[in-house]
Amino acid sequence: MYTSRIIARGIFLLMIALSVAMPLTAQIDLDNTLGNDTNRMHEQVDATFKTTRIINSQSVETIHRHELDFKVDHRFGDIAGANGGATNFFGLDNSTDIKIGFEYGITDNLNVGIARAKGATRVSQLYEANVKYRLLRQTVDGRMPVSMTVYTSLTIPGVKADQNLGEATSYNEFSDRLNTVVQLIIARKFGSRLSLALHPTYIRRNTTAVYDGENNLLALGIGGRLKVSRRMALVMDYFLPFRSAASKERYADAITTLYNPLGIGLEIETGGHVFNLNFTNATAIQEMQYIPETTTSWRKGQFRWGFTISRRFSLGPAQRGG
Repeated sequence: MYTSRIIARGIFLLMIALSVAMPLTAQIDLDNTLGNDTNRMHEQVDATFKTTRIINSQSVETIHRHELDFKVDHRFGDIAGANGGATNFFGLDNSTDIKIGFEYGITDNLNVGIARAKGATRVSQLYEANVKYRLLRQTVDGRMPVSMTVYTSLTIPGVKADQNLGEATSYNEFSDRLNTVVQLIIARKFGSRLSLALHPTYIRRNTTAVYDGENNLLALGIGGRLKVSRRMALVMDYFLPFRSAASKERYADAITTLYNPLGIGLEIETGGHVFNLNFTNATAIQEMQYIPETTTSWRKGQFRWGFTISRRFSLGPAQRGG
C-alpha cells in the first residue's frame, strides 16, 4: 500500500512538473498552430484527444450537441503465454470482452450514453448507463491551463444470481447488482502533438466475492496521446488501483495475482471514423471490471489485440456552445 502511494504521488508530481515546465513551449507551439492570430488567443483548445476514449480509459472529450457516437470495443484472447500462441491464432480465436454502445450530445458539454458488454469475469451480461459533463476547457492563452470532465456510470449485470453466499454474483436484492464509477478527468494539451490526462477514480461495487472484499475502491489513471502524422497518433493509458495489502493477498490465495491494466495503441482517423488498434493486458472493457480485477500480465504474454471503432452521426443542426 505504501509503495502504491509513493508511485501515485510520483505520477502526480510528474504531471505538475510538466504543467509548470512546458507552458512556454506549448504556448509557442499553439501560437504557431494558430498562425500567431492574437484575436484567437482566448479561444478554447480543440481536440485534446480525438475521441471520448483513449484505450481502456475515458478521455476528457465530449461530443457535440445533437451528435450520436456509435462505438464498438473488442478484446481478443492472449497473444502469448499458456493460453496464446499459434494454436489460438495468437488470441484471435477467442474474445474476452465485447462492448457496443451509443453516446448522445444533449449539449456540447453534456453527454449521455447506454451500452451493453459481454463482461470478462463471472459478472457478465452488463448493461450500462453513463453521463459525461465537461466542467472546464483549456484555453490557448493559458488563462485556463487544463480541461476537466466528470464521468459517471451505472452498471447492472443481467447474469443469473448465484445461490452460494460469498460469490461475486450472490444477489439477494436488485440493489446488490448495482455498480457505480465516478471519475474526474484532468487533461492538458502541450502544443499540437502531445496530450496528457489524469484520472482520479472511485468505484463502488455493491456485491463482491468474499476473497475480494473491496466494495469501495480508489484508483488513479494516466493517459496520453502523441500525434505522429496528420491522421495517426500513439495512445496509452495505465491505472493504479489502491487495494489494501490484505485484499491482494486474499485474492492471490483464492484466484490469482492482480495486475495493473496498461494499454498501448495506434489511433487512425479515416474520414468519419476513428479506428483504435491497441494492445492491453486488461481482459475487460468497463471500468468497474478492468480497474479492480485485471488478472493477466504483460510479462507472461497475457496481453491481447483489441480495437475500438467510433462513428459519429449528426442528428440535428450543428450548434456550438451548448
